[in-house]
Amino acid sequence: MMLPSLFDPEISLLPSEKKITKDTSSTFASNMSLPVHKWYRYTAGFSASWVSEVINQQKQKRKLHVIDPFAGSGTVLIQSEVAGLESIGIEAQPYIYRIAKAKLKWMYCPESFKKATLHFLEIARKKNIMKVEYPKLIESCFPKEILIKLDALKQTWLEIEQEIEIKDFTWFIITSILRISSPVGTAQWQYIQPNKAKSKVVHPFVAFEKKVYEMYSDMVNMQNNFKNSMPARIYNEDARNIQSIPDGWGNLIITSPPYANNYDYADATRLEMCFWGDITGWTDLQDNVRGNLIRACTQHVSNLKPEIDNLLSNSRLKPIFSELMEVYNNLSDERQFHGGKKNYHFMIAAYFKDLADVFYSLRRVTSENCEMCFVIGDSAPYGIYVPVEKWLGELAIAAGFNSYFFEKTRDRNVKWKNRKHTVPLKEGRLWIK
Repeated sequence: MMLPSLFDPEISLLPSEKKITKDTSSTFASNMSLPVHKWYRYTAGFSASWVSEVINQQKQKRKLHVIDPFAGSGTVLIQSEVAGLESIGIEAQPYIYRIAKAKLKWMYCPESFKKATLHFLEIARKKNIMKVEYPKLIESCFPKEILIKLDALKQTWLEIEQEIEIKDFTWFIITSILRISSPVGTAQWQYIQPNKAKSKVVHPFVAFEKKVYEMYSDMVNMQNNFKNSMPARIYNEDARNIQSIPDGWGNLIITSPPYANNYDYADATRLEMCFWGDITGWTDLQDNVRGNLIRACTQHVSNLKPEIDNLLSNSRLKPIFSELMEVYNNLSDERQFHGGKKNYHFMIAAYFKDLADVFYSLRRVTSENCEMCFVIGDSAPYGIYVPVEKWLGELAIAAGFNSYFFEKTRDRNVKWKNRKHTVPLKEGRLWIK
């Protein structure tokens, strides 16, 4: 499928009228059949095949420096690597950053990888773990006999000396098998349901070995097929204040920021963080994880009230201020009629202030001829519509970009039977020049 040129003169439809039928480029599903991408199921990602199409088209226009300010598990960076383009990713969620960092090592020597990781497994198999102590969440998700095997892998990782690349790989493998080794409901989405049973569970040592051979096979195939690949760089930084990319470096941005739909990206890896001991429970997320993330959930803005007036009066929100305040006030009133009384009004204000900061940060690190594609979805908390694509486009122009248009790809929120509202929602691409 060929995408239109960013500013094709034949495109005359209004943004709301432009639609691709049954487009799935903004979903992760197809990635689970692709080498390297399938190593970790990160459901907030988007289609690697679509990214490849965009990169190859833009490559013909000499767009050779790619930035993804919300790199996630590395989809854009991997596709940039195989296309031979220089690329830099920014990812603020520390665990997702580590996952992406490990995947980006697919150019490491496959034989050395296999030998070292299988040796690691043999050491773990011989460990005699008698007692384990973990946070309640972990003990609820894993029977003792399974947790003992996982702990053997963890203790091996903590104790033995390894080359840095192998250290990253073994951490990644252990982290990636946690959920498939649990017999309870540990879907790759944020919710964990210890009372729900799964029919298919893989023994930790079996899962580890299987992952080793899957990764080894992919590394061999990828290295045979992409001999001119260009290693990407990724930094664990805040996209609102990018530090590690030089001024004017990027001329192509492909990304998908968090949606303003109350999904808690800090909570997405709570199981993994509890297992490794980085947090003891949900309450640790505020201090340990949320600080550098876009404020796209009500949990993130629970303490925002003292500073909300200053935030709303920030000059970077001026282009959308009147429309934002109308939505803000409506949400503030509407929350009184709902049991949870969620602070959606705070969330929406903080979300767009954060994205305004992102656009200013990106303007510094991009060249004059840069083109950007943001995969986004709109929002309607408590049934009050938020025109995300319009507001983001206006904020981008205020930050120094020239123009934008929105390309709808699919309808959202239509299959859930427990929908809280009937406001039509959509997903698509915000193209910015």
